[in-house]
Amino acid sequence: MLPRLLLLGLLTAGFAFAGVAGARTPKPVVEAAKAGTQCVAPPEVMRRNHMDFLKHQRDDTVHGGIRGAKFSLKSCIDCHASQKTQSVAKDESNFCVSCHSYVAVKIDCFECHTSKARTVAQGGTK
Repeated sequence: MLPRLLLLGLLTAGFAFAGVAGARTPKPVVEAAKAGTQCVAPPEVMRRNHMDFLKHQRDDTVHGGIRGAKFSLKSCIDCHASQKTQSVAKDESNFCVSCHSYVAVKIDCFECHTSKARTVAQGGTK
């Protein structure tokens, strides 16, 4: 009985602490896209589905040679690269990193899609 009461007390204290002002994780600050541009889909659609769009486009590009289509990674980078770093993934405040860090999702696009791609893809070492 005592362990249950202790557990109940800890859970109650945990919920009380979670309600303290300022205890929430701050939402990501997303840099604005390039001025004068419009995204290929509304923000709420892109937030939820961008990974599917990019994966489908990747397959079309790799297997079919189709480049420059609606959901190309290059187009995303052209609009969303930071004015300061010229990147979407170089700094914690950059477009991709800010949201992916918030939701604890690893970005693996830039292991290959970078000017300094990992040489492992070419059979070398890291």
